[in-house]
Parts: sequence; structure tokens; C-alpha cells
Amino acid sequence: MQAQHSGTPLLRTAPPWRAGVGLKPEHIPEILETHPDVGFFEIHAENYMGAGGAPHRNLAMIRERYPLSLHGVGLSIGSEGPLDREHLGRLRTLNTKYDPELFSEHLAWSTHDQIYVNDLLPVAYNVDTLVRVCDHIDEVQETVGRKMLLENPSTYVAFEQSSMTETAFLKEVVRRTGCGLLLDVNNVYVSCINHDRQPEHYLQDFPIEAVGEVHLGGHAPDMDQAERPLLIDAHDREVDAEVWRLYEQILRKIGPIPTLVEWDNDVPAWGVLLAEAERATGLLKLAAQPDMTYAV
Repeated sequence: MQAQHSGTPLLRTAPPWRAGVGLKPEHIPEILETHPDVGFFEIHAENYMGAGGAPHRNLAMIRERYPLSLHGVGLSIGSEGPLDREHLGRLRTLNTKYDPELFSEHLAWSTHDQIYVNDLLPVAYNVDTLVRVCDHIDEVQETVGRKMLLENPSTYVAFEQSSMTETAFLKEVVRRTGCGLLLDVNNVYVSCINHDRQPEHYLQDFPIEAVGEVHLGGHAPDMDQAERPLLIDAHDREVDAEVWRLYEQILRKIGPIPTLVEWDNDVPAWGVLLAEAERATGLLKLAAQPDMTYAV
């Protein structure tokens, strides 16, 4: 049986069984020339916080033809300090200007005392963090004026101060704020392998009814860790076979849902990225027919 998605944001102008991809500048000329059959494009909000120029001109042309997903990477939802009001204001401006179908951010922190770290760092899962994260999400949703999806992180260390599991933490965040969730399947696999846990057990406890978007991406082993492999959420290669397998399991539970293929580093030729999206689209179409058999 498929889970019911009460209030889940869906793409308004594209069916949820057509996967999307991240929009990369080197691909834009070919996209505008060929009009590929993809469900939507995702942009990183911080790349479009300037006043204008070529990035906005190109994005406006993409927006005329495709739905958009606006994905923030620098708001620092988990930070102990207050949110940056100027950054939040720029997010509101982007949401107003481009009216994306989906808007998301990370469960992570990247700022401390005016210092900005070029990484998404983990948080401790306890009551203090829960209150802080929920207050920040409330502020974001009230300021931007729309529902936000919160992405589960990829992690490499765990905090002794944690008093609840990640899935229990996310469930409570959803209950308190009314936000949705962005389920990053690669992050699930990377984190579970790094912490010697079973991805299937994690997904059994995940609040799947709150998921409004799914991310797929590639990961890489840290070659410096010879005794016990450490997986890195690298976004620099094809989606791993195990991630595809987990994705199939998720689709069996919830049916077709907006899905994005991420490839942010060592960006390949457009055709390579498009092929990954088409593979996801094939699985989404099968998910719309529950009696069909999956084969990746």
C-alpha cells in the first residue's frame, strides 16, 4: 500500500514521475537548444543571490519552460546563533521572483560567530537542538511565506550528547513546525555505512509521510581510511547501485514523487546526467503501476 501524502508539495506543472536534475551553467546552452524532457531543474539558492547578470537571465529562460526547485545550502538551520537576516531576505526574494515548486534546506550548520564554513556540519540530536532548529524553521517559513523541506544530512561523526535518533528528531521537527522533508537516499546510505547501521532500518523509522522530494547522488570512498571505509557524499559520479536499490524500496511505499539527481562536482557532459535522470524516471513510471516488477 502506498502512503498518503497529506499536504505534501508536488510539482504543479510537471508530473511527479519525471525526474529532475541540478542546473549547471555548462549545460544551459544545450538545454535551451534541445528542450530535454526532464521534470524540473534544481538550483542552489546561493548561486543566484546577486542582483542580475547572465545567471538570472539564463535562469529566467529556464523558468519559462520548466518547474524549479530552490535548494539552499548556506542558511545554517542548525547553528547555535540566530539566522542571518540578510541571507534569509535574499531567500525570500528568490522565492518571490521565481516561484519555485519546491523549496528546501539542510539539517546542518555552517556558521559560527560570523565565520562561514564551506561545509554542512552535523548537529547533536537532543532537546536543545530540537528547540533551536524548530525556531529557525518557523522563522524561515514565516519569512519566506511557504513550506520548507528539510533534508536529512550525510554524517561522518556522531555526538555523545545525542539523546534521540535522527529519525525521531526529524519526526518531532515535522510535528512542531509543519515543514516537509527532503529524503536524500544517498545521505541515508552514506551515514548508515559510516556508523555501521542498516539503511533499511533507518528507512523503516523515517517519517515517510512527510517527504515532498527525494534526492539521488553519488558517493566516494575516503581512500585514506584503509581499515574501515568511510563514504563521502561527493556528488561527483553516478548513483550507486545500492542507492538505486533503496530508492526502489522507497517508491514501493510512497509511489511516484519528485526526484532529483545531484551531480555537483566533476560535472559530466549533459547526456551523462540526462541518462541518470531518465533511469530515475523509468523507476518513477513503474511506481505509478504497483503491480509492475522493478529491475535496475
